[in-house]
Amino acid sequence: MTVLIIGGSGFLGAELVRQAVSAGRCPAATFHSRPGSGDGATWHHLDLRDPARLEKVLDTVAPAAVINTTSGGADWAVTAEGGIRLAQAAAKRSIRLVHVSSDAVFSGTGRDWYDESHLPDPLTPYGAAKAAAETAVRLLCPDTAAVARTSLIIGNGRSEHERLVHALADGTRQGALFTDDIRCPVHVTDLAAALWEITRSDAAGVFHLAGPDALSRYELGELIARRDGLDPARLPSARRSDTGLPGGLDVRLDSRTTQQKLRIRLRGAREFLRGNSPKPA
Repeated sequence: MTVLIIGGSGFLGAELVRQAVSAGRCPAATFHSRPGSGDGATWHHLDLRDPARLEKVLDTVAPAAVINTTSGGADWAVTAEGGIRLAQAAAKRSIRLVHVSSDAVFSGTGRDWYDESHLPDPLTPYGAAKAAAETAVRLLCPDTAAVARTSLIIGNGRSEHERLVHALADGTRQGALFTDDIRCPVHVTDLAAALWEITRSDAAGVFHLAGPDALSRYELGELIARRDGLDPARLPSARRSDTGLPGGLDVRLDSRTTQQKLRIRLRGAREFLRGNSPKPA
């Protein structure tokens, strides 16, 4: 089964490549700026804003499945139109598509938890772009595609949030961790393993792949600091609601329905920040 990982040089994409190579598979992967370092993968330059290049990469690789991990942030041409363009190409070629989306598609307003049945109601341009892309995926590939929504991705010191915690504790970066911004962090190794499990299945629809622990960004920062031998008292805190920044405050992904379908167990941050390895459920 030939699998193409879109965004293979990114944080999540690189873990997908690593797991595939470790299992003896030879995935194809794309990059925008520079290829990843994973030996055993074949690399292809791709800009999702370029329809001709997308067609060429798909024709060259001829994948049975594509995992789209790329994100252009709030850039509509990449995150929305690029995701839609990929869904169109996958539908035309009958390629299985696993599209990674985000909890940013939800507003966090008036609801404690969001399960897979809840419809997007984004508050930010990034959330709107993600919602547009996942809607296209579901409508264009209703029987062959999976939309996988996730939350803050953490992993062995390499994630954006972990680097931020270190910079704040060291005093090399200004800012604060919000005490009222709630998410459900997931470890990158768990997330990648779950995505591989879904890719190898024929399951279609929406899946939630987040950890069971709902934590504020500040609480998450404290856990990271303790794991890494930093003083949590050095972490500055603030309330996001006092800043006027757009976006949902309390966005909790309910992953229980998806978890019942998976062998891999999605650990909570309180567990994986103790350094335990992911194990099948």
